[in-house]
Amino acid sequence: MGVPSTTPHLLRAARGEVVDRPPVWMMRQAGRYMKAYRDLREKYPSFRDRSEIPDVAIEVSLQPWKAFQPDGVILFSDIVTPLPGLGIDMDIAEGKGPIIHSPLRTQEQIDALHPLEPEAALPFIKTILQALRSEVGDKSTVLGFVGAPWTLAAYAVEGKGSKTYSIIKNMAFSDPTILHQLLTKLADAIAIYARYQIDSGAQVVQMFDSWAGQLSPQDYDTFALPYQQRVFQQIKQTHPDTPLILLVSGSAGVLERMAQSGADIVSVDWAVDMADARARLGKQVKVQGNLDPGVLFGSKQFIRDRILDTVRKAGNWGHILNLGHGVLPETPEENVAFFFETAKELNLAGVKN
Repeated sequence: MGVPSTTPHLLRAARGEVVDRPPVWMMRQAGRYMKAYRDLREKYPSFRDRSEIPDVAIEVSLQPWKAFQPDGVILFSDIVTPLPGLGIDMDIAEGKGPIIHSPLRTQEQIDALHPLEPEAALPFIKTILQALRSEVGDKSTVLGFVGAPWTLAAYAVEGKGSKTYSIIKNMAFSDPTILHQLLTKLADAIAIYARYQIDSGAQVVQMFDSWAGQLSPQDYDTFALPYQQRVFQQIKQTHPDTPLILLVSGSAGVLERMAQSGADIVSVDWAVDMADARARLGKQVKVQGNLDPGVLFGSKQFIRDRILDTVRKAGNWGHILNLGHGVLPETPEENVAFFFETAKELNLAGVKN
């Protein structure tokens, strides 16, 4: 008998080790569906307060850990959190998302951006991540996360979320020189930020390119992929052993391109069958996902069947069980609990491929 590993389960799977069951966590797991979170939100109505006051952010990050013991505990934050550190003034409006007060539209604005210095601009991140590592020990993996250059550029240029992305696409297709300068500056800042998170305690980092699915494949190759690669290459130069996850919303058309990003793990959404995703990505690429968050409104038997189906199709190596996107606000907490319980009772040896 070997000595049992003290390396957390999710970290082992993310590194490509063979494990007895897929590790499991949820995106947006600290949040809107939990009563404990809603109670805290009444006390701290500002999202920035909730994510930037260390004691509050630590409490929110740990709420699902204390309730469900997921294999991954993720930093409670937002992808736009580092933007003020570059000189981009922003706020996060409740229910509406990030608001950029002076959207970036000119060469002068791009030139005025400065490099990110996380210790000066984001010292709370270190406090939060160190506390999370201390709290969960080797029982769970602490995840950090960052936004990808294209998605942060979309917010910075549009000024807020968008349905059409017409302003940034106007820039991309009529004045790409400015946009490429912005994407380069953002990529370098994000790499610095991700390294800072790892140095502060994050064991895995997920990059959200939420809006890259709004690009055609040829434009993805121009405005998203090269900058994903730029971020991941810089992280790997200094932290080669930290697994990196890439998520793109609406990624069915660009899965193969995601595998070229330098990410270790590709997060798959529910619009793709997991068996198809595995076939398209190849045997060397690890995957995360991909239950439809709406499944958690179904019966327990339905939830169980869908979990088994996903795990069977993902196979017995390199799979982190997750939703295809964030858990939905009205999801019953008892169904979230059942999701985690069922996942933790799985035995890959007993799951037929």
